[in-house]
Amino acid sequence: MQARGQPVIIILAAGKGARFLASGATTHKLDALLNGKAVLQHVLDAVKATGLPWHLVRPQGGTGGMGESIAMGVRATPDAPGWLILPGDLPYIQPASLLRVAQALQENPVVVPRYQQKQGHPVGFQQRYFADLAGLCADVGAKAVVRRAREQGDVLELTLEDVGVVKDVDVVEDLEIIEKRIIDK
Repeated sequence: MQARGQPVIIILAAGKGARFLASGATTHKLDALLNGKAVLQHVLDAVKATGLPWHLVRPQGGTGGMGESIAMGVRATPDAPGWLILPGDLPYIQPASLLRVAQALQENPVVVPRYQQKQGHPVGFQQRYFADLAGLCADVGAKAVVRRAREQGDVLELTLEDVGVVKDVDVVEDLEIIEKRIIDK
């Protein structure tokens, strides 16, 4: 079954960022400045540059975890032909990578981007996975959904030349490394 229209990018920005705070930060990682702009703003700018529809999941007080955040975003956009699940802590994600995943999703039920053998984001899902994604809860993300899709032969592993699909911000040192551009390219 082929998806129609454009998938919605679900930007996950509801996490507590506990590891980042524990590493000595004084602000939430998504609000931390990277080259003069908040980490989340870098992600939003990349998303907006694609022209694809998007939905930000950042409720007051956060959520119970990644699974709940994914479910909230998917349930808020039930008529979408599919979704690109994008954590908000990937400030170097390139618009072209988002578009490549969206394009591949037209012909593949699930698309998992990879950079140098590492699984990255955004993971794309066609509409047929609505119930699975909308039913996620707590901190159980979509790994089990991807695993079942792999067993069914529904997953395209999409190799990309964009370190931004795997280079996230978890601790203060990650920001420092990214800011100095000492990243594995």
